[in-house]
Amino acid sequence: MRNGRNRRVFHLRSNDGGNLEANITPIVLISGFMAATGGLLFGYDIGVSGGLTTMTPILKRFFPVGYKRTLREKGRYGNYCQYDNQWLQLYTSSLFLAGMAATVVAAYTTRKFGRRMSMLLAGIFSLCGTAFSAAAQDLPMLVIGRLLLGCGIGFSNQAVPVFLSEIAPTRVRGAMNILFHLNVTIGILFANLVNYGTIKIKGGWGWRVSLGVAGVPAVLITTAALLVADTPNSLIERGHVEEGKAMLRKLRGTEDVEDEFIYLLQAS
Repeated sequence: MRNGRNRRVFHLRSNDGGNLEANITPIVLISGFMAATGGLLFGYDIGVSGGLTTMTPILKRFFPVGYKRTLREKGRYGNYCQYDNQWLQLYTSSLFLAGMAATVVAAYTTRKFGRRMSMLLAGIFSLCGTAFSAAAQDLPMLVIGRLLLGCGIGFSNQAVPVFLSEIAPTRVRGAMNILFHLNVTIGILFANLVNYGTIKIKGGWGWRVSLGVAGVPAVLITTAALLVADTPNSLIERGHVEEGKAMLRKLRGTEDVEDEFIYLLQAS
């Protein structure tokens, strides 16, 4: 039908099922589970720092002023104000500050170059951040690693939920998106379990293991970005219309994607 400005408006057909009842194909499931590993990255990085800041070896090496104050005031205020140290606060907050700044850049990258590119950059930033953190010899190196991890989180949090929403059939879009949040909580749990084990390592180098294990979700999200294809939405809005339609057919497992394809054209 035509509206007042003589522009054609298309509607999805629902009387014959159409794309509203599209099948959940294996490629959707595999791509979704792979991309959702970006949540592990976020969960692990925010979960591991809580345990690290209570480990004596890392406090003595990088935050000696805060460590001495902790010893001096131990038992005086309980846990309150034991870790009141500006450098320690800088280390902890740098992840979130970098993530916030990176998200602004990632919004442009995700729109201009695709969701897959942003996920790849998330993996690269996180791998570099893991290397700096685990091999840190001084506080600046430790903070740089934390900043790079924050950039990885910013790109991941921007791209992964969008990617999951765009590959999923309409009726399971919420369930697919929840995979990201589920992986965030799994990452937090995993970080605490790792810290529980590494704090018992004799020699005072257990914190390096905790920081190094962050490379596992970083490798997973990098691998996912290399293996998955970009979403039909992203391809269409970047001008690759026929490629977007072909990808839509692949995701839905059928040639009958005209309704959803027209809807994506409208949305773009």
